[in-house]
This record gives sequence, C-alpha cells and structure tokens, in this order.
Amino acid sequence: MIRRSFLLLAGSALMLSACGFQLRGQQDFAFKRLAIVGATPPVTARITRLVEGGSDSVVVQSVSNADAVLHITEGRNFSTLTLNQLGVVQEYQVNLTLNYTLTAPDGSVLIRPSAIALNRAMTYSDQFSTAKVTESDLLFADMQKDAVDQLMRRLGVLRTLHPTPEQVVPGVAPGAPLPPPPL
Repeated sequence: MIRRSFLLLAGSALMLSACGFQLRGQQDFAFKRLAIVGATPPVTARITRLVEGGSDSVVVQSVSNADAVLHITEGRNFSTLTLNQLGVVQEYQVNLTLNYTLTAPDGSVLIRPSAIALNRAMTYSDQFSTAKVTESDLLFADMQKDAVDQLMRRLGVLRTLHPTPEQVVPGVAPGAPLPPPPL
C-alpha cells in the first residue's frame, strides 16, 4: 500500500512537471514599501496579502514611509444586455472598473493612469430579486479578485523607482492595444 502511494505521488509530480506547471514563486517588486490610497477594504486586504505573502515588500499605512504609492478608484455598474418581448430585462451586464496609477512619494509617475475593466453577464427575474442581489455581490467580489490579480502582474512590470521618461510604464486602457514589452 505504501509503495502504491509513493508511485502515485511520484507519477503525479512527474506529470505536473511535464505539463509546465510551476508555482508562482517570489515576486520581485521595485518597491519595498507600498502605500495604498483610495482602495476599498477588500481590495486593500487582497493587495496586502499578495504583496506581503509573495515578496519581500510590505504595505505601509503612511505615504511618507512608502517607496511607491498606489492610487486606486473602483467603479461598479449594471447595463442591460437583453429584453424580452414585453420590454422586461432578462439579462444584465455587471461591470467593474479598477482605475489605478503608481507614483513615487514625491509625485513622479511610475505607472501612468491605467484601467482594468471586467464584466459578467447575469440573468434576471423579478421573482428572484433577492437572490439576484446576492448573485451580483458574488460577481462583483469575483471580478474584484480578478482585477487585483491583474493589477499585481502589472505592478511586477516596474523595474526601477527612478525611471527615465522612456522607462515609465505606459498606461493601459480597456480596448486599447497593449504597450510594447519592455526591453
């Protein structure tokens, strides 16, 4: 029995390594102390957990103690996707936009103003309005998690806290072409 378990474990490890699976590992941010300004408590908590858990950087409360300051604003809204033949809404689009910029404490821009825009489709029925409110809250929480994960990857692009004008990370806007990769 022990031999079978060992063989199963060894086979699983071999298959995972063959498929290209790799743990996320340690992130190397250009900043060692990050201050977050304007974010909601769930966004702040997730960024703090990801920064402190996956790197040697820490999140600080005071802008004066920070190497970099992350300014975040969040927008949420609904838009109508489909109507039935009576003109009653059947489906909504749930939208979340996370706008951010990263600056040095002196105000110089490290990452230009950028946005992460996410959306999900949600069916709707007046019969289940209370359940749909809960569903929309879950969708917003899931989109917030996805947006913060994308934001963390974008923060990892920054290589220096004193960039030349050519080294400043360009802004990314929804629907805009992606900037060229850094050299």
